[in-house]
Parts: sequence; structure tokens; C-alpha cells
Amino acid sequence: MTPGMEREAIYEDSSGEAVGADLKSTAPLEVSDSADEFTTYFDQKIPIPEDEKHTWFSFRKLWAFTGPGFLMSIAYLDPGNIESDLQSGAVAGFKLLWVLLLATVIGLLLQRLAARLGVVTGLHLAEVCNRQYPKVPRIILWLMVELAIIGSDMQEVIGSAIAINLLSAGRIPLWGGVLITIADTFMFLFLDKYGLRKLEAFFGLLITIMAVTFGYEYVVVKPDQGSLLKGMFTPYCQGCGTPQLEQAVGIVGAVIMPHNMYLHSALVKSRQVNRANKKEVSEANKYFFIESCIALFISFLINVFVVSVFAEAFFGKTNQDVHDACANSSIAQAGLFPANNESLDVDIYKGGVVLGCYFGPACLYIWAIGILAAGQSSTMTGTYSGQFVMEGFLNLKWSRFARVVLTRSIAITPTLLVAIFQDVEHLTGMNDFLNVLMSLQLPFALIPVLTFTSLRPVMNDFANGLGWKIAGGILILIICAINMYFVVVYVTALGQLALYVVASIFSVAYLAFVAYLTWQCLIALGVSCLACGHTYHLGLTAHPELFLLNNVDADSIVSPSETQK
Repeated sequence: MTPGMEREAIYEDSSGEAVGADLKSTAPLEVSDSADEFTTYFDQKIPIPEDEKHTWFSFRKLWAFTGPGFLMSIAYLDPGNIESDLQSGAVAGFKLLWVLLLATVIGLLLQRLAARLGVVTGLHLAEVCNRQYPKVPRIILWLMVELAIIGSDMQEVIGSAIAINLLSAGRIPLWGGVLITIADTFMFLFLDKYGLRKLEAFFGLLITIMAVTFGYEYVVVKPDQGSLLKGMFTPYCQGCGTPQLEQAVGIVGAVIMPHNMYLHSALVKSRQVNRANKKEVSEANKYFFIESCIALFISFLINVFVVSVFAEAFFGKTNQDVHDACANSSIAQAGLFPANNESLDVDIYKGGVVLGCYFGPACLYIWAIGILAAGQSSTMTGTYSGQFVMEGFLNLKWSRFARVVLTRSIAITPTLLVAIFQDVEHLTGMNDFLNVLMSLQLPFALIPVLTFTSLRPVMNDFANGLGWKIAGGILILIICAINMYFVVVYVTALGQLALYVVASIFSVAYLAFVAYLTWQCLIALGVSCLACGHTYHLGLTAHPELFLLNNVDADSIVSPSETQK
């Protein structure tokens, strides 16, 4: 066995039967190198170099661990986030930058939990859910997460299609842009056949393109730096009303994405870490956290560029103002804005047109290039998320191509239908619906990740301490409450009795399942009075094949009975 490669132990119970999630017959104790029950399609693991000169911190090791955090950070830069940023700037100016900063910090803390789960257990979140939850909750959980991925994917693919439409001056329709995005996504996804580091470098290139393009807009518009800093570090929104409050809620919902927890917990498995060595595991956790801090700081700066551009140039503007400016420009889409005194309402399509009207065609095309990079990169990471979630929950053993086709088809089909029957100029309502859909799915990622990282049978010495349990529980409660407010506001605004009835019925089933997950989570957090003797699946009694650090050394795998001697 290659040192540092992942392994799964199959322990024997007292009767001699192998105990595992899918093993029913008697079998000797064994370890398989080539037939792991759960696989990802990363064919290689990045080795971590030794650095004896720098024991506490090594840039060589940080470079080796760099990659997963930047792929994770792309979810903070997808077209949905960019649209939330520009709307925040246009509606509230610089006043909500502190909300963006706070949401990013909270997202970092939650991503830390997801990464630690993958590093310590060698399994990603979907795999742990598959092993630990009973069958019915597991299937429901999978369906909910798939819905979140589909919703996110629709925004990402349509974002790319809008960028292609802008770059072609409207010659390529929305559905044509969707087909182009699907085709090049398949092509880019196979870059990892040429090496995982090359794939990560490609994602790094796309992030650089976003930084340069949106940074260019920032330099051209020249936002007021004093207002920017005040908005970022003053947690107050003077003179704000309902539109600004709803926008603040939208920022939190756009930044913290449910599928990103599943993605990050899987990506960290791409590094060669000997999980039998506590020092190596602790070191991996440290470097992955540092890398995540750097990656999310860069993504935060890019988001600040977008908010600041629209806050400086378009806060307080009316449709009439923009209509007059566009009438004097050479922009082909200048007729988008009606001649009335209503407040300017923008999305990523209209945002590009407005920039072109005020600052010239170059700003429009550079904006479109940035949106294309955001949409393309997030579509690819969304595909990875779909792969990991489906493989983990369903334990698929298909070929890589078949898995990619299936996961892409599930997410792309509704997107293509929307692109065919929906006009590029009227997508705001669809984006609002997709944001609500993803907000509803957030508990199905946050609650499981807090549950499993708080369990000592899963995390051993790396389980959450009391402080993390309390802080994590409070953060997740706040985030879910904020998103539920967003959902209620959206449903209330629809104003149709039939929809209220449907929403009420759905809410009962939804809240019942969230209550079940919360019950399991509270038990994991130490509220033992809720156990009621029914937590058999939660504490690994049924599935002891996880790689427990206390029971395994680097060279051999022994049964629990032997370790007690």
C-alpha cells in the first residue's frame, strides 16, 4: 500500500461477521486498495513535501495544500452572487458592505467544518450522510441537495449564456449560450486527466480573469473610498427600509451555498494525508484553513469591486436617468429601460448594458468577460458537487463518463427549457425563485456538517469543542432564520391564495424533516436527554468501518478488540 493513501477498515464483530454499511456475509478482515466502496474521479493525490527547517509553518506545504479552497471559493463568485452584489450597490449604496463581510466570515467558519470532516474521516459529507442516516431520511436529504445543485446550476449556466449574448451583441440567443456552456463545460471537466494541479491552475486563471475584469470596472468608476470603508465596517444601515432589508437577506443567501459544504469536504481528499498520524491530520486542517482564508479574502475583494461600482455609479438612479444616458450611446440594448421615474432595477444583463451606456462599450464587454468566467468556473464546480453528492448518497459504481452525463443531464435539462421559453431581458423573477429554492435547502447541508463534526465516534480527537458547538449552532440558527424570512417575503409577495395553501402544506413536511435533522444534531451536540434510545445510526454503532484514529496505525489495521489489549 502506498504510504498516505486512503484506506477503509472492515472490522469484525464478536461473532466473526464483517460489520459494514453494505456487508451482510461472513468475511475475513481485509483492506482493499483498488476497490474503494466510494470513489471520486480524482485519479491522483497530491503529495505533501517534508520541510524539516520550518516545522510550524512552511510555504512549500501551503502551496501543496493550495487548490481545494480556491475551487470552493468560486461558489462565492458565481453569477447569483454577482447579481446580488450589483443589486445591493444599486439599492443600498455602500451601506450593506458590512453584511457581505459578515456573511463571508460566517461562510469561512462553516467551510472549516466541512473541510475538517473530509480530512479527518477520509469521507466527504455525502458519504458520511449515506452511512449514518437511515434510508428514508437519507433519500430525502439527497433529493433536497440535488434541488439546491439544480437551482445553483441554472443560475450559473444562464449567467454564462447571458455573458455570451452580451459579447455577441445579442446575436447568440440565450438557448444558444446554454448549449455552448454545456459543451465547453464537458471539455474543461476532463482537464484533470492531464493532472489535478493543471485543473486547479485553470480555476485559478478564471478567478484571475474575474479579479482583472471587475477590478477594471472599479478603477474606471472610481468609488469613494471613505464611503466604502464606512459601509464595510459600520454595522448599520441609516435610512434603510424594506427593499434594503430584503437585499441584505439576499446577500446572506447568495454567499452561503448548501452544495458548497459537500464540495469542500470532498475536494480536501485530493491531498495525500496519512490519517493514522494525528500530527499530519492536524497539519492538514491548519493549512486547508489558511488556504480557505486566502481564497475567500480574494473572493470578498472581487465582490466588493462589484458592489462598489454599482453603489458609486447607480445608487439613487431612476429608469429615466439611465434611459437618457443610453439614448446618447451606441449600445445596441439601449432600449431596455423605460422612460419613467421608478428606481433603477438591474440584473447581470441590464448591469452590463448600464455600464456600457455610462462608461463606454469597453466596460460592457469587459463586464461580460468577467461574468463568463464566473459562470464557467461555477458551472464546473457545480458539476463536481453533483458528482460527489450522487456518488456519496447513492454509492454509484458507474464509469466516469456515465456519471458526468447523468449529473449534468439532471441539472441542465430545466436550464435549457428556461432558456428556450424565457427572454434574456426578463430573468429577474426566475432568479428570485432560484434564490428562494436554495435558501430552503441550506439546513440540509449546515445541520449535517455540524452534527458529524461534533461526534467523537466520527471525528475522534478532532470533534468540535464546546465553543464550536455553541457558536456553530447559533450561526446555523441565525442563517436559517434569515433565509426563512427571505422565503416568507417572497411567498407573501406572490399574493395568490392557492399558492399560500400549497406553501402551507409544503411547510409542514419541510419543517418536520428539519426538526428531525435538528433533533439528531442536538444529540450530537450533547443534549443527551433527547436521545430516547433511538440514535443507533448516529453514533457509528452500526457502521464502525470509519477510519478511527485510535484504532489504526500507519502500517496495519487491527480490530477494536485487539486495540483494547
